[in-house]
Amino acid sequence: MSVSGILISVAVVLLLYAWRLFYKNITYWKSRHIPCDPPHWLVGNLRGVVIQRPFSHVWQEYYLKYRNAGPFAGFYWFTKPGVFVVDPKLIKLILIKDFAKFADRGMYCNEADDPLTGSLFNLYGQHWRFMRNKITPTFTSSKMKAMFSLVRREAQELVKLFQENIAMDPILDIKDLISRFTIDVIGSCAFGIEIDSMRKPDAEFRKMCRRAFVEQRPGIALRFSYPQFARRLHLKPTMADVEKYFMRIVRDTMQCREESSTRRNDFMDLLIDLKNNKGEDGLPTLSFGQVAAQAFSFLLAGFETSSTLMGFALYELAQHVQEQEKVRQEIREVLDKYDQEFSYDCMKEMVYLQQIIQETMRLHTSLSVLNRMALEDYVVPDHPDYIIRKGMPILIPSAAIHRDERYYPQPEKFNPDNFSPQKITQRDPILYLPFGEGPHNCVGMRFGKMQVIIGLALLLHNFRFSICDRTMIPMEYDKQSFLTSPTGGIYLRVDII
Repeated sequence: MSVSGILISVAVVLLLYAWRLFYKNITYWKSRHIPCDPPHWLVGNLRGVVIQRPFSHVWQEYYLKYRNAGPFAGFYWFTKPGVFVVDPKLIKLILIKDFAKFADRGMYCNEADDPLTGSLFNLYGQHWRFMRNKITPTFTSSKMKAMFSLVRREAQELVKLFQENIAMDPILDIKDLISRFTIDVIGSCAFGIEIDSMRKPDAEFRKMCRRAFVEQRPGIALRFSYPQFARRLHLKPTMADVEKYFMRIVRDTMQCREESSTRRNDFMDLLIDLKNNKGEDGLPTLSFGQVAAQAFSFLLAGFETSSTLMGFALYELAQHVQEQEKVRQEIREVLDKYDQEFSYDCMKEMVYLQQIIQETMRLHTSLSVLNRMALEDYVVPDHPDYIIRKGMPILIPSAAIHRDERYYPQPEKFNPDNFSPQKITQRDPILYLPFGEGPHNCVGMRFGKMQVIIGLALLLHNFRFSICDRTMIPMEYDKQSFLTSPTGGIYLRVDII
């Protein structure tokens, strides 16, 4: 046989072998008689996202189809067979009781080539445990009180911004204005700099935040499906100019504070303390890259989720006048009790406002699916045919669960009474997952809640919100965002009280 003939034969064998592996992969769940939709060869069961429908609609549709089919349905996360969990008992096992077997999120992390990917959200294994233990104490009540005045100051500026814009036109894109507020809060508390995007909407920091949130380098399917191979290829998700910008800001802030011994009692101070503290081996607790990554994750986790939550809350209250007046009355009574001084303790007494926030997170869940990964083979209790293999991605459709009529009557209706103390005690906590649950829940949850309560309380105390001709009813979600966010802005009529 000629050399060319040998090469052709080898190529044919390799192609046949590759096809066999591919076919075995895409028929994995079918061969095990586990319910699953036929996958697309590249995007699996994510067919249509970004172009035709938002991510939340994918999870909702799949959940409604398979919620009674067993403890989980098969799901192809890009090209990998994964698990789509529909049974609350199994969700509780994965997130809490058997957490050690599902301790990783399965997200892409490549600190060596892209230091900003080394955030707490992306880390795995012992590295994640170490960082979680170091970061968690930065969100205690005492630390929140220390940052309260910084957030309140920015919220007071937001009130002024609304007043100035109303003078020109009462129809406002509240999403845009509120996003400036959350950007300024994160800039102040996480990076220690005054952004003032409320006055300078074209501020470079804000532009870079938006780029960091919506733009990544190509290769997302490869990074999610084969992260180890992607690391060997040195793939970097973060855009080069975004990485350079935020690394420079963190470096300059740290240098300035250390040289001047300046302290602001913010998140950056706490990270600098961790960097300067020595471990038992005499080395810094955190490296510079780790400090930058945690500040960056604070940015990504905080500004968009908080601003959309506030926007959605006002959007719902504009359509539900009775609930809006009820919460406004509560805010007045609490501030009267404290002589109009908005203090940290005020927040605890704004019970109905917190119910509104909880109901908004149920109806417009920011992170519509929770990701986990199996660290070992796992046989679902009482279901011996349902086996989660080591390395499989696990999807928990939190937003779809929040809209299940078995748990929330009339789930499409905005009803803050879903979170009255009585209703909460009657419902399994695992059925409400806006911040996740178990050891992997959102570490910045308390800060996020504080920011939203302060912002909403001051806005509702000073303004009345109502719908207008430009209000999007029903709400349409952005197809290109992994998080739940509106298409375009949220336009409401705003009047000074």
